[in-house]
Amino acid sequence: MPPRLNMAAQALGGSGEALAVIDLTGADRRDVTRGALADMADGLSRRLLAEGVARGDRVGVLLSQSPWCAAAHLAIWKIGAISVPLFKLFKQDALRSRVGDAGARLVLTDPEGAALLGDLARPLMADEAGLEGDPVAFADTGPEDPAVLIYTSGTTGSPKGALQGHRVLTGHLPGVALSHDHLGQPGDCLWTPADWAWIGGLFDVLMPGLVLGVPVVAARMEKFSPEGAAKIIAQAAVRNVFFPPTALRMLKAADHCIPGLRSIASGGEPLGAEMLAWGRHAFGLEINEFYGQTECNMIVSSCGADFPARPGCIGKPVPGHEIAVLDADAHETMEEGDVAVRRGSASMLLEYWNNPQATAEKFRGNWLITGDRGIWEGGYLRFVGREDDVITSAGYRIGPAEIEDCLMTHPAVATVGVVGKPDPLRTEIVKAYVVLKPGVEATEQELQSYVKDRLASYSYPREITFLDALPMTVTGKVIRKELKRRATAEQEAEQ
Repeated sequence: MPPRLNMAAQALGGSGEALAVIDLTGADRRDVTRGALADMADGLSRRLLAEGVARGDRVGVLLSQSPWCAAAHLAIWKIGAISVPLFKLFKQDALRSRVGDAGARLVLTDPEGAALLGDLARPLMADEAGLEGDPVAFADTGPEDPAVLIYTSGTTGSPKGALQGHRVLTGHLPGVALSHDHLGQPGDCLWTPADWAWIGGLFDVLMPGLVLGVPVVAARMEKFSPEGAAKIIAQAAVRNVFFPPTALRMLKAADHCIPGLRSIASGGEPLGAEMLAWGRHAFGLEINEFYGQTECNMIVSSCGADFPARPGCIGKPVPGHEIAVLDADAHETMEEGDVAVRRGSASMLLEYWNNPQATAEKFRGNWLITGDRGIWEGGYLRFVGREDDVITSAGYRIGPAEIEDCLMTHPAVATVGVVGKPDPLRTEIVKAYVVLKPGVEATEQELQSYVKDRLASYSYPREITFLDALPMTVTGKVIRKELKRRATAEQEAEQ
């Protein structure tokens, strides 16, 4: 790593006339050059400085895919502040936990986002906030200086803020390039339906595209559809796509083939032999799986241009990241064990924000423990399963604790346990087991609406079962593994 590094300078380098973002968010296509994007970021930088934002201050970004979303992050990094990506599908409770924990001074957003924020933070309309003036110098930052605070899915308790340094973008570049069969070939153009509020959209697509000189498409999809995806790909001449597994399943179910693609990357969970074979038939290319998490992303990848895929495996270690499978004594093993990454990985978090205990627990000696189980197979890493209780649904990682906490605030709920129930389309659905207070009633629809109104709309429980009691430990904790077994049995009985 170089001694001095600023992600905004990385992303905004190169010719100002080159195409940076293809904007399909309006009625007509709008092409944004690197120079125009730099001017947008500069105007926002001047406004943030005028507002008193200083180095290390946190600034929220509540914007969907758009050139202004890109400019907002770049402006924040340019002045040495810390951006906090926020998701438009969050409701007030979900936003409150993140904005409050981050201590965000301001939030760059739009009218829709301002309505979602309410009085949680001061909103600035990104497309109106820029100030005219002289160019703003890039802050003199190094690779270890904090740049972005991305919140996890809240798999245990409240969502944790993964604080990443200016080196995180550099850490993503090799894996992103490999997952697209060496991204940066003539004619490459990159798009994903994944929102840029998540690490997958922001650092697997948007920012690497800018650094590698590959135009990135900004397009909003209220709900993914094969027809909508095909329209975006045709309109922008997209050649490289990051499709979450659920999107691929929907394309397969609709028997929808999209011509003209050069690469497809996918991450979240293993696709399996059938899906990989379908991809070869439907697209005429190998779907490249990759692996990582918010705390340390893009660390394992497939690359059809370099080596054949192995069904059930998620690829090989990406250059720049040392991956191991550890036994219970933190020794490397060729048997099943904990997937781990050695300290020094550029995409590894600096720390969990204001949570030194969680930071310490994430590491075992010099190894970051991912919480996933794996095993080596001839140089490939096979994903065995998740050690935690995270729910993977339609490409989203959903933490059960946040949903449980929300339901527990309902006046009719005594206790609740939330798990993932296997689902052929979404991988899993959110399933809640609820015990009501004596003499109080509530319907499934009522509780579903309650969660929808307070958390992200994709994380509400699609099924709720009312029980007289939940399986508990002696210390009063819900035994989710027993509920998970019950949910799996329910799904098998329905087949």
